[in-house]
Amino acid sequence: MNDYNKEYNAKLTTPEKAVKVIKSGDWVDYGCLHAYPALLDRALADRKEELEDVKVRSLLMHGPLHIVEEDPNQEHFTYNSWHMVKFERNLCDRGLCYFIPMLFRNLPGYYRRFLDVDVAMMAVTPMDEEGYFNFSVNNATARAVLDTAKVIILEINDKLPRLFGKENKVHISEVDAIVEGEHPDLFEIPSASGSEIDELIANQIVSQMEDGSCVQLGVGGMPDLIGKKIAESDLKNLGVHSELIVNANLDMYKAGKITNSNKTGEMKGKTVGGLVYGTKELVEWTAENPDVMICPMDYVNDVNIIRSLDKFTSINSCVGVDLFGQISSESAGTRHISGTGGQLDFLTGAYDNPTGKSFICMPSSRVDRKGVRHSNVHATFHGDIITDPRSQSYQLVTEYGMVNLAGRSTWERAEMLISVAHPDFREELIQSAEEMKIWRRSNKLK
Repeated sequence: MNDYNKEYNAKLTTPEKAVKVIKSGDWVDYGCLHAYPALLDRALADRKEELEDVKVRSLLMHGPLHIVEEDPNQEHFTYNSWHMVKFERNLCDRGLCYFIPMLFRNLPGYYRRFLDVDVAMMAVTPMDEEGYFNFSVNNATARAVLDTAKVIILEINDKLPRLFGKENKVHISEVDAIVEGEHPDLFEIPSASGSEIDELIANQIVSQMEDGSCVQLGVGGMPDLIGKKIAESDLKNLGVHSELIVNANLDMYKAGKITNSNKTGEMKGKTVGGLVYGTKELVEWTAENPDVMICPMDYVNDVNIIRSLDKFTSINSCVGVDLFGQISSESAGTRHISGTGGQLDFLTGAYDNPTGKSFICMPSSRVDRKGVRHSNVHATFHGDIITDPRSQSYQLVTEYGMVNLAGRSTWERAEMLISVAHPDFREELIQSAEEMKIWRRSNKLK
């Protein structure tokens, strides 16, 4: 019998000694979300005067990041994110974070085919009796990062629970160094509160769902509210297949809606996701739950998997749409907000699914801090990043209705989108459509 504890103790070191392996010019990867290696980040930041041009990649970091905050002139470290949340967005506003465009289904492949990882550092669960460390709630791309890395350093966080899944662990024999230390409780991501407008949108979407639907929910007030509406509905025998397992999924489960009974093969009866993103209660529900599988994103977001799921229903949010049907979900002008993530993966898979549906949701307008209302339906975008190209735009929902843009001409799209725009902006949008020659003289709005 292998004595894995002996190998573990031989590789155990301090964070300060572990990060000595990092050299100027290296590419370093941190784990995402709760896999953030806090002790190693602290130790690496303390070495800043010895280093220059160290590039760090991660995503969904909620802070702090010592390598960034203690190097505001970026003389030593450059931080890059695959998908931003509030903390990283604020860094980006200060010029301290750079976005890396990606499709989530392709991200593991980017690492295995194109990227260099000199050192990978991530937090994992304590080792089990077979010598494995579990990625816990943070699977996503972890295995691909470690497969690519020249050096692997693990930070043991005993607050991370073990979860079931695919490609969700690393063996002690693969690891170069291990560090231990105290960690706070995992931070929580509460449900966002929806507005009255969100409720109008949610009601429309839930009315289009069927018993046996397999649901993917994005993040934010509107998807959270939709999940609660599903929990309160008469729908039954639902499934979950989503890049993020979110609080709304737990609401649906507690209401008895989730059975995953319509799935086939190895995932029959299983809730499937790539990350767990929510409250302590959500994490506890997923921990060592044989009915929850946390898998890599090239599985979860694979359009071939998505198109095979009966009655697959994708529900996501966007920031704006233009009259050509281009959809932006990740920036406001050139200001970066989040990322493409898996939205286009699920939009594509749901469209290709003969029983699938996909809904992109947004309020028709927004009111800025000065009380001025702005339309979220634009004539054309001006620097906004396009998440979903017009060739793949599908069903878009505002509080004024739902339109299906698939297969529609430019004048049909203009008419449809103006019909669900805020009434205060419809005449202005018609004038813009006329100037762009995508408005028929006979067009009338109901």
